[in-house]
Amino acid sequence: MSKIGLSIGFVCLLGYAFSGCSDSVGAPNEKKGGKMKYEVQKSEEEWKKVLSSEQYRIIREKGTERAFTGEYYYNKEKGKYLCAACGAELFSSDTKYESGSGWPSFYKPAADKSVQSETDTSHGMTRTEVLCARCGGHLGHVFPDGPEPTGLRYCINSASLKFKKD
Repeated sequence: MSKIGLSIGFVCLLGYAFSGCSDSVGAPNEKKGGKMKYEVQKSEEEWKKVLSSEQYRIIREKGTERAFTGEYYYNKEKGKYLCAACGAELFSSDTKYESGSGWPSFYKPAADKSVQSETDTSHGMTRTEVLCARCGGHLGHVFPDGPEPTGLRYCINSASLKFKKD
């Protein structure tokens, strides 16, 4: 196959991967009444009781923390990064790298079905949002400018994570 053919195939593959198909990266159980049904279900009042106000703003209201301010941006310890809302294992320190973006960055999730993705058209741009596949909490976004072997950069809010040291 020619280099052009390979390039076109790769671009098509990236287009599919970032098309916002939620079942491409670990879909929730089912859609009920227009909302996804996740394994961990809580009312917004229950979430407010278990999350700090900053975590609630980011995880439940799809906010973001300021660049270079998150607790885990500079973390170099070995361990696992869990969802701050439900405790699901999301990422490993083995796949964390310094992206220079200001947020903890990983080149792949801990498991294929740890996270799911959706198209995010907020703020006048189209991005791929990353959500916890277990509770639907907002984690951050994924971009196609990461290192090998995946070429992906999962740019994740520290407030969406809890670190468990090995």
